[in-house]
Amino acid sequence: MNIGLDMMGGDFAPREAVKGLQLYLSEHDAPAHIFLFGDEAQLKPLLEEYAIPAERYLIVHAPQVIEMNEHPTKALKEKQQSSIAVGFYYMAKGKIDAFISAGNTGAMLVGTHLSIKPIEGVLRPTISTIIPKEDGKTGLLLDVGLNADCKPEHLNQFAVLGSLYAQHILGIDNPRVGLVNIGEEEGKGNMLAQATYPLLKENAHINFIGNVEGRDILVDKADVMVCEGFTGNIILKLAESLFEVTHRKSIHHEYFDRFNFENYGGTPVLGVSKPVIIGHGISHAKAFKNMLRLAEKMLQSNLLEKMQASFSSSEASS
Repeated sequence: MNIGLDMMGGDFAPREAVKGLQLYLSEHDAPAHIFLFGDEAQLKPLLEEYAIPAERYLIVHAPQVIEMNEHPTKALKEKQQSSIAVGFYYMAKGKIDAFISAGNTGAMLVGTHLSIKPIEGVLRPTISTIIPKEDGKTGLLLDVGLNADCKPEHLNQFAVLGSLYAQHILGIDNPRVGLVNIGEEEGKGNMLAQATYPLLKENAHINFIGNVEGRDILVDKADVMVCEGFTGNIILKLAESLFEVTHRKSIHHEYFDRFNFENYGGTPVLGVSKPVIIGHGISHAKAFKNMLRLAEKMLQSNLLEKMQASFSSSEASS
């Protein structure tokens, strides 16, 4: 198992990426082999400083960096020796099985689109976020920003992708799927919600329970909550602000601590044939460690193969 890690992506790279690698290796008996994409001159001293065993990694020299404010497509074209571009090249050639970066999100999404094939039958890949539930359980919300405008068929597929992720990565048996809406009753909502409801209701691949409202997001009503990326991103940013506000006001509670994104690492792009995990630009060591663990779990669980099998059915891909 070979996992690629962009060492130059993020506000605190490469040091925090190296520290995250150290945490991952120290907490794991049989870790994956890690390909480190970045400037070798910067990486070697840090790897020595943190005593990373040389047999656990391979440095792939990539001297260029795509900055956070650069145009994704233009940067990938002009900076072919960047850590992100070289990482996707290695993935496209089959040299790595998964790729992780906390760098330019747009470049990661464009690179995914250009380098990795979508699962056959998937109309649009999606990204999700973990939702901490009040009772200690965990939910999943998708899409959270990749697809601001959607058709009912897209949300129907997001429900399938989210259900498989919740089952095989989050360990939720027969996850309950809810459609994010402004009312519980069937027939509520805008045109997208009204057209999506019957598709979810008829989808044999999911356990659809109906509509969920904003007040249901943080309680144990649904395990997978589906919406278009515009609404999902607003919910995501609101959830992130809960942690930030409680942190600033020194409010300590284990529930609010669960809103810390570093506990989950990053978000995978669901619907493509290989794991691509996108981290927050302000990721520290804990987030990098958890992104590595997530990539490993996605590979070990054969999640992508299960998604491919599900979408080979016309019911899931229609």
